[in-house]
Amino acid sequence: MTGRGTSALVLGGGGITGIAWELGILAGLAEAGVDLSGADIVVGTSAGSVVGAQVTNGLSLDELYATQLEPPDAELGGRMSRVAALKLLPPYALPGSGRTKLARVGKVAHAAHEPGSVDREGVIRSRLTVHGWPERDLRVTAVDTASGEFTVFTPSSGVDLVSAVAASCAVPTVWPPVEIGGRHYMDGGMRSTANVDVARGAERVVVLAPLPRSISKKTSIRARSSGWRPGRGRS
Repeated sequence: MTGRGTSALVLGGGGITGIAWELGILAGLAEAGVDLSGADIVVGTSAGSVVGAQVTNGLSLDELYATQLEPPDAELGGRMSRVAALKLLPPYALPGSGRTKLARVGKVAHAAHEPGSVDREGVIRSRLTVHGWPERDLRVTAVDTASGEFTVFTPSSGVDLVSAVAASCAVPTVWPPVEIGGRHYMDGGMRSTANVDVARGAERVVVLAPLPRSISKKTSIRARSSGWRPGRGRS
């Protein structure tokens, strides 16, 4: 759904801290009388895909905020070391198209972890109270590790929601790629920390992004939102 009157909420990546930050911002705004969870379009990248799946499935923001105060019993600790981060720089620095660079990152992701070597989907499942797609326009971003193709999963994609969110959260060198339909996918944040352009066509866009810029300028929010503006209002 795009066009006149359409609103979009874009939720960017930022790890576990990003999930808590975004839910805290959303809960605080709702308490102040500005509830963004009812946006017509919700775009989620990495941590934002977790938040997007939750806010579009009918759970109250107060409930979701309260879960952030509970012990993270089912979580698996993950951290990107400086060495691991440095491995991601050459794929972006070498010449080539955006897809070519992302395919190089995909090779790094596979070299770091065998797909399925960590039960990442189990962790994501524990984070999501509801495991089915909502009857809302939720868009979850990921990147095909082999082709570098940017992918947007939606309720009509025929893909399990938990798998889609796990793929969007599969940070290369931190977590293994996720297999979906015989293909392997990694974090949508490798293309952009928020992928604002997925909300193209909406009249009003609000972006919540803990990381305005990540690996390179190409992955920044500005890089993917330049050249277009919502129909009216601001992003």
